Amino acid sequence: MKASRAALAGAAILVSAGLALLPVILAAAAPANPPEHIHFADITRAAGIHFVANNGAFGKKYLPETLGPGVAFIDYNNDGWQDIFFVNGTKWPGHPGRITTPALYRNNHNGTFTDVTKQAGLAIPMYGLGVAVGDYLNNGYDDLFVTAYGGNHLFRNNGNGTFTDVTKQAGLSKSGTRGLSTSAAWIDADRDGRLDLLVANYVQWTPKADLYCTMDGVHKSYCTPESYHGASLELWHNNGNGTFTDVTKQAGLYDPTSKSLGIAILDANQDGWPDIAVSNDTEPNKLYINNRNGTFTERGIPDGIAYSEDGVARAGMGIAAADYDHSGYPSLLITNFSNQMIALYQNQKNGLFVNVAPTSSIGRTSLLTLGFGCFFFDYNLDSWPDIFVADGHLDPAIEVIQHRVHYAERPHLYRNTGGKNFVDVAARMGAAFDARRVARGAAYGDINNDGAPDIVITTNNGPAQLFLNEGATNHALRIKLIGTKSNRDGIGSEVWVQSNTTSQGQMLTSGSSYLSSSELVLTFGLGASAKANVIEVHWPSGAVTRLTNVEAGQTITIREGSGIVHAERFQKRA
Repeated sequence: MKASRAALAGAAILVSAGLALLPVILAAAAPANPPEHIHFADITRAAGIHFVANNGAFGKKYLPETLGPGVAFIDYNNDGWQDIFFVNGTKWPGHPGRITTPALYRNNHNGTFTDVTKQAGLAIPMYGLGVAVGDYLNNGYDDLFVTAYGGNHLFRNNGNGTFTDVTKQAGLSKSGTRGLSTSAAWIDADRDGRLDLLVANYVQWTPKADLYCTMDGVHKSYCTPESYHGASLELWHNNGNGTFTDVTKQAGLYDPTSKSLGIAILDANQDGWPDIAVSNDTEPNKLYINNRNGTFTERGIPDGIAYSEDGVARAGMGIAAADYDHSGYPSLLITNFSNQMIALYQNQKNGLFVNVAPTSSIGRTSLLTLGFGCFFFDYNLDSWPDIFVADGHLDPAIEVIQHRVHYAERPHLYRNTGGKNFVDVAARMGAAFDARRVARGAAYGDINNDGAPDIVITTNNGPAQLFLNEGATNHALRIKLIGTKSNRDGIGSEVWVQSNTTSQGQMLTSGSSYLSSSELVLTFGLGASAKANVIEVHWPSGAVTRLTNVEAGQTITIREGSGIVHAERFQKRA
């Protein structure tokens, strides 16, 4: 149901071309315990999701078999409902197994989805791993970039429900040739209004170069990345004509020692320019600060995210960024290997990040788990970003070697208790949600437009699961952006929402988590507040849109230079 004319009229707008001061950060009381009836219901089968990942394993234990797959929310047909794209592997050439493809599920607006992979032109066998969603052509339709062994793929959205593989035409044929590509993200690195492409590469691996490793001295196991040479991150500049140019070296991002699995975009120093954080596996994590001239400076070591507290490069997997403590600055979450703990790097606002996980329940409860997909999201809509982590180990034999560590593992859902600590409440969210699985990719999106974020999880060589957020009673506001001078998705925009009790900010980003992409809509939990007093959108172009007195309970679309151009009331919550 569309918002009333009066509701739209109640949102006063101010659009300016200059930078505005951020809203004052208000002190807020710690949130009360969430209602007991909040839980995540497994609706996978009822929703018609039948996707099962295929890693092509046939007994040789090739390294890529441990990695995928990723998943993404994408509104590919612009109907205002989140669809789901699953990355998939396939059989190894010359070996037994199933030939499989990625899968696209269209949202039917009634809690169910339809597999439209063939109709959409995406039934293409590939050994896929990761995915990033973004409108690189600025034509109003989101495109898909898929990382894969044997060559990455750019799928252009044709605007009629179909996609076309334009990798070669776009000049991206060499993407992934430096190494095994994993995560990817769209970023307007130079703020020219066009989305550039970041691609993470893991190691230099081929079937011919596969090494023999063993945990028990008898049977072959999957090798650690320490056995292989690293590979550099890639940055592809958008030329504005549908093609890209590799500017990795010119941008200062070339580093063949990296073994990267995750990418997060953030504005670490709040200067209005997007920075890049990269989680590396057995190599130091990287933090690239944007120099605002097309180049970046790497500051992982001096800024404190490169190593553990004892100076060890951990096995970084997934990564995410958010202002979880309402400080006005984004902090970083990095999932690590079992016996290493999750890392939560709190931004000290002075160019330094401090890992606060060891002194919180996050470190203690994640010691024995191996985290992959991860993200910040406000599942109970109390205005404080919570944390979800999808867990799962690499090899079933780990349980024989380390009796306290499991192959299939339970997830973590950390409720933010007011910016100072977190409580793992996964066990309260339902038996299906808290079940053990060998999880990999994870993303969030509001599949039924009720204002509460839902979760999709992929498993290694197993079925995907879709969980519906039920029982949330707090107010919320969802914000979709349309750039004009900025890129059309508004990726890189910082949105600040002030209510009666708090001020909170989020950056709209592509990528993050692990091999996955969450929806390109921002959800702001408002707790008991029935409206946002002030909304400020800081666009990549430098323009600022300011709105006042915006009612909760709706999804609003804000166009750069125009203000609210559409509003839709939430559907009734379960």
